[in-house]
Amino acid sequence: MATFQNLEFSELGTEGYGIRAFIKFDNGYGASVIRTKGSYGGEAGLYELAVLDKYGDMVYDTPITDDVLGHLNEDDVTKVLKQIQEL
Repeated sequence: MATFQNLEFSELGTEGYGIRAFIKFDNGYGASVIRTKGSYGGEAGLYELAVLDKYGDMVYDTPITDDVLGHLNEDDVTKVLKQIQEL
């Protein structure tokens, strides 16, 4: 089961702008997790997560959400990753 600690973040944009991680699951879904100056909760050190399809495109029609999820702490991200894996 994937957790926040499994994510490998890389720099996003210019230095200091933010970080991003992608993860894919065997069920064909994945997630993009970011923390930037412009993401929901980023200024407070929190994360934004988008559910992705097998092509890496955002999915807006899952039981998890119909948009991105913002203002997530590390435990919240882990909970959503588990939900995505269970789709």
